[in-house]
Amino acid sequence: MTRADVRKRLGLLWWRQLALTLAPVFLVDLLFGAGKTVSVLAMPLFVGGLASMFISLPLFSAYKRGLIATEQALDTPEEPAAWLDLAARRRQAFLGAGLPAWIAAIAVFAGLEAIPLILLALSSIVLLALYRIPRQLG
Repeated sequence: MTRADVRKRLGLLWWRQLALTLAPVFLVDLLFGAGKTVSVLAMPLFVGGLASMFISLPLFSAYKRGLIATEQALDTPEEPAAWLDLAARRRQAFLGAGLPAWIAAIAVFAGLEAIPLILLALSSIVLLALYRIPRQLG
């Protein structure tokens, strides 16, 4: 595979992960959000969703180190292994970035309102945006 093919594949995987992250929020809210009741768990789940953003800090550091290692391995025999390592670190980081949106999907059952749901989904989008492959790496 060429470098352009790897970048294209990683880009498509990013869009797939974005859809997989946000789909549960929209589907659960669409199917079960109509009969919302106020619950005592709504606010703790929102705060937990916000706190879950901090799980991405060490994952982003590992991803950043992987980017640097991949950049240094360009045009060397270690380049394919560096791309594979970067993809593995990125997959782990995707899970951490998706946590706020997935917690928002669970919070629908607790009666969390639309604005906090949107805020948690947007925080996942922002975190996922950190894991796009930069143009300089190619």
